[in-house]
Amino acid sequence: MNNVCEEQVFSSIFKANSKTVFNYIYYKFGNEEKAHDAVQEAFVKLWENCAKVLPEKAKSYLYTVASNTYLNVIKAEKVRLKYAKPSLEISNESPEFLLVEKEYQQKLDNALNNLPENQRTTFLLNRIDGKKYAEIAEMEGVSVKAIEKRMHLALKALREQIDGI
Repeated sequence: MNNVCEEQVFSSIFKANSKTVFNYIYYKFGNEEKAHDAVQEAFVKLWENCAKVLPEKAKSYLYTVASNTYLNVIKAEKVRLKYAKPSLEISNESPEFLLVEKEYQQKLDNALNNLPENQRTTFLLNRIDGKKYAEIAEMEGVSVKAIEKRMHLALKALREQIDGI
């Protein structure tokens, strides 16, 4: 096994690890559909970064990427739930206000979903988790300038998609 970019090597890594990575994610988080998605994303990222990953490191790479992918999904869901809960509580607001608020939340959710993954991750890590650009850059393995650019593009896209921001 020389290079993960070789189709036979990649195929053998897939055959040897896809089921165990799926089981790991499924057992850890308990959602079959999202576990399949996370495993698929992990193998896509492995293929995209095949020149950088040694065959003996591929298994741990897959586990890490699949787990991180799933955690990002959970973070996004927590954000949605956090902002959905207040609208479920009894409110003294008028029905018109509540309707506008619900529509705005839907626009925000759709706009966040439409962002490319790297921009969405950067935006949520910064604005929801309070991470600094340098911390995000270290997590993502890119420069601070790249994170600044992602954040700029994310904010620009959100402004374009949502009136009133």
